Amino acid sequence: MIQSAHLGSNSKTTSSLRLLPRAVTTLLPAKQLPGVRYFLNGPNQQRAPNSTEVDSVWTREIPFRVDIAGVIEIMGSSLYSRLDTPIRELIQNAHDAIMRRRSRDLSFRGRIDIRQDAAAGTLTFTDDGIGLSALDAEQFLGTLGIGITGLLKGRGSDEQREQVTGDGDHLIGQFGIGLFSAFMLADRLIVESRREDCEEGVRWEAGPGTSIQLSSCDRTAVGTSVCLQLKPQFRSMAENSEPLEAAIRQYADFLNIPIHLNGGAARVNVINVAWFEPTPDHEAIELELANYFNESPLDVIPIHVEKPVFIAGALYISPQRTPGFADEATVAVTVRRMVISRRVRDLLPPWASFLRGVLELEDCSPTASREDLVRDDRFQMVRTSLDDFLYAHLEKMAEDEPGRLEAIVNWHRYILAGAALAEARLRALLSKVYRFKTSRGPLLFSEILNLSAADALHEADADFVIWYNADRRQERYLDDVFASNRTPCVHVFRSFEENLLASMLSDHTSDHIELRPATPSSANFASSVMGMAELEESSADWSDFLRSTQARVMIASFQPSLPVVAFLNERYELARTFEELRKDGDIPKGFQRMIDAHFRQAPTGQNEVILNRDHRLVQRALKQGPRSPLASVLRLLVLNALNSAGAGRGKEAAQVQTEDLDWIADALWGHDSK
Repeated sequence: MIQSAHLGSNSKTTSSLRLLPRAVTTLLPAKQLPGVRYFLNGPNQQRAPNSTEVDSVWTREIPFRVDIAGVIEIMGSSLYSRLDTPIRELIQNAHDAIMRRRSRDLSFRGRIDIRQDAAAGTLTFTDDGIGLSALDAEQFLGTLGIGITGLLKGRGSDEQREQVTGDGDHLIGQFGIGLFSAFMLADRLIVESRREDCEEGVRWEAGPGTSIQLSSCDRTAVGTSVCLQLKPQFRSMAENSEPLEAAIRQYADFLNIPIHLNGGAARVNVINVAWFEPTPDHEAIELELANYFNESPLDVIPIHVEKPVFIAGALYISPQRTPGFADEATVAVTVRRMVISRRVRDLLPPWASFLRGVLELEDCSPTASREDLVRDDRFQMVRTSLDDFLYAHLEKMAEDEPGRLEAIVNWHRYILAGAALAEARLRALLSKVYRFKTSRGPLLFSEILNLSAADALHEADADFVIWYNADRRQERYLDDVFASNRTPCVHVFRSFEENLLASMLSDHTSDHIELRPATPSSANFASSVMGMAELEESSADWSDFLRSTQARVMIASFQPSLPVVAFLNERYELARTFEELRKDGDIPKGFQRMIDAHFRQAPTGQNEVILNRDHRLVQRALKQGPRSPLASVLRLLVLNALNSAGAGRGKEAAQVQTEDLDWIADALWGHDSK
């Protein structure tokens, strides 16, 4: 058996620093060196069959070797990210000692005291917990990787667990490395402790070297004190109480053991909070959450789940609007009331990025640094349970208080709409309270569907036809177009709303529903909505004459007072903008490749113009042909209709417009147009 490496002398006052795991078996092929003879002897070495001394293969069992100073340096620089970590770790150790004593004496309450000594440059943590015997101090304080709490929770070997009694319920510690975090701040640690059943106390002292001094002391009080002799650069920790108070509140605000600073009568930590009560008061939770997070909740969601994992606490809907959909929901998490982190990610569902709160997750495991949770099976079970719980809460609100849920949805409208694209259950919830902007005012999805029954005279297959507009510039015009029509036009100015509407439609598989853009090229739009008759493409010569407008030109019969109507294609306008930027060299090459790929996947289409053959000017211009002065007037009307709708005017169109005005002026004045 490989023995632990001893640090210091072999006297009774010297302890060994036991490093776990204690040994490992490694097979090492020997590297042959010229002129070197290899000899095989010893119980763990074997000669390979038919081999010579030089060509032999050998094995050897060696122990792990650890640079203790290096391990402590790693803990300080890499394992922990905050300099106040030792405060958290030492409070945890004190908490566990008190909880172990409570398990033996149900009337015992306990307390933790932290004292600063600016003159001595020390920071001392004292508890009146169960204390340590000399054997406990020797076996566990100097053992990196295992501690009494870890053994009570089932870690370590059977032989090691036999040395401790009790259980790990309500204990925080686990890894047996917390004490060593103090070396982040201190040059030397001095631990004095006494167990109730021991006649004398024990003193454990370790510094920057590799030895640990263990001796008796005259301590009479049951419990433990840990004194940190601070490094020069951290002596401010012994002088200024504010950072210490902040660290206590950061990590131990909810511990049910009072923490006192510098002998003060009032405890520093809060201890009791409404969201951890068995029967919490809703108003008290709201007030305490508002105080803790410095904002007023829109809605409070108390949580208490027993199975399959334990979850307690409260979440609330934040009034802060999260920018975009990429931000993640975050929550403060405690394990046995000790704060692990105030920003644990991946715990709440992605669609709930506006949620904040505090949750007690005693079944989850903290990472070794205790700054996050291990993403194991229990973590996933908590995620699933929270997802179901939150959906159930909001679905009940949709049934009992739809107006309240609608107000919340309106506040976080775009976050929820974007997230619902990938969440069928969220879409089902939003369909009851999410109002789309339409030509007939804000409407729920069910209301839009009820008003969009297909006209049997024009539609042979569709049960419902929903018209939509994705261009804000056409909102007012299309509102006028649909004013006399029972069917609404849904305005979806953000692409995710268009996709949300389409996804909600696809969820209704029992009906044949078609979603169509409100534009003349859509089937039956011209006839059923615009009241147009005999819609047709313009002739080749007129299409060529109007080429500078860069619009698709059609001809129909409709309201005689309108000579021309124009409908914009938002994607076409966007593509034109990018094209102008590209010509000016303002778009980076990488971005240009993304733009090109985007428009290859989804063609842009064109703006559309309809000439009214029943208008007398249009009628006469069409009869005279594209070489007449009226043709130039008609082209000006087309450009004006496009500009009024919000279309951009290209350089060619501007040039043609100038030529048309000159041609009309010459025609009116009787001069030769040349």
